[in-house]
Amino acid sequence: MPRARVRRRARWSYPLVFAAPGLLVYICFVLAPILLAFGYSLTNADLFHPDAESVGAHNYAMLLSDDAFLRSLLVTTILTLMIVILPNVGGIAVALLLDLDRPGRLYTALRGVFFVPVVLSSVVVSVVWMALLSDDGLVNTLLRGLGAASPPGWLSDPDLALYTIGFVISWQMLGLCSVVYLAGLQSVPKELLESAAIDGAGPWLRFRKVTWPMLAPAMTLNTVMLLITGFKAYDHVQVLTAGGPGLGTTATIAFNVVQTGFTENRTGLSSAMAILMLVIVAVVSSLVLQVLKRREIDL
Repeated sequence: MPRARVRRRARWSYPLVFAAPGLLVYICFVLAPILLAFGYSLTNADLFHPDAESVGAHNYAMLLSDDAFLRSLLVTTILTLMIVILPNVGGIAVALLLDLDRPGRLYTALRGVFFVPVVLSSVVVSVVWMALLSDDGLVNTLLRGLGAASPPGWLSDPDLALYTIGFVISWQMLGLCSVVYLAGLQSVPKELLESAAIDGAGPWLRFRKVTWPMLAPAMTLNTVMLLITGFKAYDHVQVLTAGGPGLGTTATIAFNVVQTGFTENRTGLSSAMAILMLVIVAVVSSLVLQVLKRREIDL
């Protein structure tokens, strides 16, 4: 074989060989399950009757007119908004505090402490907060000691339970956002800040005109990650409230997917629900990413 042909073949064969393991994992654990779920969504399959019949788009039409699914979509939207806003705001504040030019072991330890919840299991975090926020938990015990006759039912009140879950997830994601923003702050050129200070800009003006525009890529990364985290929230909901209290007050789409598929044994309907959730997440994430990327260019 001529050497020129060998070189041309090597140009595309070598990258393919190195990419093959990753592509195989992606096909087996991401692409294949999505295609399988889409196939199930067009049938009336359930766990106990594998011989399913095709029903076309009936499952999708049923979901779009189902009050329970629409309620779970609203619950997921509210929860996602909380998860996107709270860690972003808190992450910037924590990153600014940790970015102070004060070397020492204390500040190094604080950076590690804020990141610890991120590496913990969602179930572990939920169990800890459930013990703290239950009706007879530590928080309500302290409130009673301070004179509160009837402390809030953080997890038992239908009006508060969803916001409590949003707070718990936001607390767990705070460390990740802080680390990303801290990396962005440390990449801001010191010369720009010094020049702005010499020109008479105060701390707030330096942050708004110099630091904040430089944090645009960090904000884009955090927002997209938090958006996906909010839409796929399941573990915290299952452990803290199991979809209650009341009728679906904290039941997210992901929670309903599991309940419909494994509790009600309606595999086809749950697969349709999962595909709809996938489409919603993909569309919303793409739109948000485009808006934030355009903002990076404008800044």
